[in-house]
Amino acid sequence: MKEKLKKYVKEIIFFIVSLTIILNIVSYYRSLELNKEKLSIKSFKLLNKQTYNIPKDKPLIIHFWATWCPTCKIEAPNIQRLSKDYEVLTIAVQSGNKENIKQYLKNNELSFKVVDDTDGYFSRKFNIKAFPTTLIYDKNKNLKFSEVGYTSTFGLFARLWWID
Repeated sequence: MKEKLKKYVKEIIFFIVSLTIILNIVSYYRSLELNKEKLSIKSFKLLNKQTYNIPKDKPLIIHFWATWCPTCKIEAPNIQRLSKDYEVLTIAVQSGNKENIKQYLKNNELSFKVVDDTDGYFSRKFNIKAFPTTLIYDKNKNLKFSEVGYTSTFGLFARLWWID
């Protein structure tokens, strides 16, 4: 019995490690097409009509998501947690009207900063093809990390720690 349990545990660990490696490879290849230029945008108009000025001396996370994306919904609490300690700007891409996005945020108890990208302007500018996509810029606004697909809270904090 102990032997079978040991065998199953090994198989589960092997599966998890293999899946993690495969997902990271897929994310890497998807991220090759992203706009890797230095962030040149100085401000964004938020969903609540306020202007968000990009901080000059802090790292910045720009997170692209959509209300219709199931992976985005799973990852949203990670982004919410990160937004408590770091500068996080999220961009809701083609997610319906502003009221639809506001209702989504309310229903999921999310309070991070949101830009409405109904027309896809920002997703085209950054060459975003899949959701969620997270871009992490250092304090000089150079792109240091990009992740296409789900990212854990630990993974996000680790990347930010690395560039800080």
